[in-house]
Amino acid sequence: MHMPQSLPALATLAIIFWYMVTVFQVGRARTKYKVAAPVTVGDPGFERAFRVQMNELESMVAFLPSMWLYAIMGNPRNAAILGAVYVAGRIVYAVGYWSEARRRALGYYIATAALAIAWLLALVSALQRVGFA
Repeated sequence: MHMPQSLPALATLAIIFWYMVTVFQVGRARTKYKVAAPVTVGDPGFERAFRVQMNELESMVAFLPSMWLYAIMGNPRNAAILGAVYVAGRIVYAVGYWSEARRRALGYYIATAALAIAWLLALVSALQRVGFA
C-alpha cells in the first residue's frame, strides 16, 4: 500500500545518504592531505571538503523540516520533488566546491531555491490549515 509520506521519506534518505558521502569525503581528504583530527585547517583541498560537509549539515537543518511540514500539511509529492531538486543542487554544489571554491554557486542557487520554495509552501500550507490563507 502506497502511503503519501513514502516519497518525502525517500527524498530524506537521499539527502542523508548524500550527507554521509560528504562525511566520507572529509575522511578521505584528511588522509590525502595529512590533516589529523581534530584539526580543521590545512591544505585548501581538505578545507573545501570540510566546508562542503559543514555546509551540507547547516543546509539540511533548514531544508528537512520545511520539506516535511509541506509534505504533511500540503502536498507530499511536490515536497518530494523539492527534495530531489534540493539534493541535486547540493551535489552540484559539492562537486563544484571540491574542485574550486568559486565553482559552488550554481548548486548553491539550485538548493537554496528549493529550500525557499519548500519553506514558503510549508508556511502557506500551515496558514491554510489555521484559516489564514
